[in-house]
Amino acid sequence: MLKQDDQIPLYIQLKESLLSSILNGDLKYGDKIPTEAELSEEYKISRITVRKAILELVEDGFLVKRQGKGTFVNKRKIERKIVHFLSFSDACKANGLTASSKVIKKEIVQPTAKDIELLKLEEGDALLFIQRVRYAGDSPIMIENNYYSYKKFHILLNEDLEGSVYKVIEEKLNIKPQGSWETTLEIVRASEDEVQLLNTSSGEPLFYMETTVYDENDEPVHRGKQYILGDSYKFIFQQ
Repeated sequence: MLKQDDQIPLYIQLKESLLSSILNGDLKYGDKIPTEAELSEEYKISRITVRKAILELVEDGFLVKRQGKGTFVNKRKIERKIVHFLSFSDACKANGLTASSKVIKKEIVQPTAKDIELLKLEEGDALLFIQRVRYAGDSPIMIENNYYSYKKFHILLNEDLEGSVYKVIEEKLNIKPQGSWETTLEIVRASEDEVQLLNTSSGEPLFYMETTVYDENDEPVHRGKQYILGDSYKFIFQQ
């Protein structure tokens, strides 16, 4: 029950109570929460107070209102600061989720002129293309398409890449991915390939992100072309 004589406003107490139930799993994604009238009766507070608490949880992305159906627990979004270098694994960890991966492809392909320029490829070098589906908990979140210099990173062909590729690169090659100079982000619609790999609907909005990652010596590590579920991710831009 809420503390009527507490200095903390009642709507904040209710908000924190509902948020606690969401974060500890008592209320799960897709669950319908009680109506304003039911919460008002349960907590012995006005419907205006209930409405304010729910509105703030909706604005914060924890709840979603569906016209004529009620209010439901929303899918948690992974927050990622795009101005700083933060790997998917680190982003999941920062949001209290466990990251995992499923390797879809490991292929040797020919580079384009853009690949040669951005990755500073030597003459005769090829690309090592590694495609993985990245999971946050049990949910597929992102299709990761990374392109590496084959001469420099060919050992990845025989490595277990279900975990962090960056950790493998650092431990095996003593190369530490450090950051990106430029990243582009746009909205695209899920095609047949993305629908199957991300278990989503055709035409679902996806973030499409292109970036080139560099090491501590400003040498290119890989090009990345990633497709990310729009309803599972929130990028944070900072200056």
